[in-house]
Amino acid sequence: MIKTRLPRLLHSVSLAALGTVLLAGNPGAGAAAQAVPQSVGEIRIGFLSQTPEPPPSVANPDEPAADDGLAGAALAIADNNTTGKFLKQSFVLDSVEVPPDGDAAAALRELAGRGDRFVIVDAPGATVEALSKLPEARNLLLLNATAPDDALRGGACAPNLVHVAPSRAMLADALGQYLVKKRWPRWFLVTGRRPEDRLYADAVRRAAKRFGAQIVAEKEWTAESDVNRTAESEIPVFTQTKSYDVLVVADEVGEFGDYLSYRTADPRPVAGTQGLVPTVWHRTHEQWGAAQLQSRFKTSAKRPMTARDHNDWTAVRVVGEAAARARTADPDRLIAFIQSPDFTMSAFRGAPLSLRPWDGQLRQPVLLAADRSLVSVSPQEGFLHPRTELDSLGYDQPETLCKTRGKTTP
Repeated sequence: MIKTRLPRLLHSVSLAALGTVLLAGNPGAGAAAQAVPQSVGEIRIGFLSQTPEPPPSVANPDEPAADDGLAGAALAIADNNTTGKFLKQSFVLDSVEVPPDGDAAAALRELAGRGDRFVIVDAPGATVEALSKLPEARNLLLLNATAPDDALRGGACAPNLVHVAPSRAMLADALGQYLVKKRWPRWFLVTGRRPEDRLYADAVRRAAKRFGAQIVAEKEWTAESDVNRTAESEIPVFTQTKSYDVLVVADEVGEFGDYLSYRTADPRPVAGTQGLVPTVWHRTHEQWGAAQLQSRFKTSAKRPMTARDHNDWTAVRVVGEAAARARTADPDRLIAFIQSPDFTMSAFRGAPLSLRPWDGQLRQPVLLAADRSLVSVSPQEGFLHPRTELDSLGYDQPETLCKTRGKTTP
């Protein structure tokens, strides 16, 4: 039975009785069923979410579902328990929702006190960083499900922190590879007014330099007017600049980016945080078994799976896959296995995910999607790497600023 999340209240969500989940939809289930388990037990996974309030100037016509993210974690618990029943393992999800101004540290302490050695953190980067530094977190494995901050993989990295969500650098590199492959190397970069927009723009500049593109013009969006009413007159004037191939926008909260397409002074495509978007998931994605995951999620949640749902699903499945592969419920052994070169898992994106030891980031393909269609998947063909093409996305081992993790190459 799944209980509704209530602000400031912690509750245990046991999902063993969610219903039958097809074995074919659960990676690792077949392998797990072929062997007698070497150890048995219950595996508790904490789920700590904190969603910041949107700026008052931003109107979102697609209001996120109340269970956005949690629904993905719930499906993953069901998947884990489908495999786990063959190994006499059971998985329990402890979910706590922290208000935007709430005490995330107290929530983590409560989860740790309940015996949750694995905690999914679906929260802004500042919260993730603060939680990773708590004394109570030293014995935990925190799985960053949504924060894209490159600093969390760099100078603010932590040995007890695994990043499920791709970084901004990975997202920008995924987009940059595609634009260069399409021979659209001249970019017009438009950046929003918020700190996270500037971080995204920094990642775009890095991608341009890395793949041989050129940012021929840059502008910052500073308009105070209601863009919904003024877009038709304001954007054609704002986008008058030197010749470019594609407008790359950095507007993470969606203040103005959706209004750029079809209104630019020159007829050019829009990409970045709006337009052609790099993402981990999209409702039209059907390749590599994704259609079955989409179907199972829709049956369970009564809506399409979002990128946030998929990130949280992946985070919970990391623990489940490790338990099935290592055939143990011992938290210490599972944490060691997840961070070892032997760990891989499927996320229905064409290549197995594995962990970069130098910064705790999961290697992964990145989808490139428009509003109603999947356009491509990066890494793009031809962008080679001596280890794996997945390491052409984001900060590679020689570039890392992380000093607290081992540098052994898997």
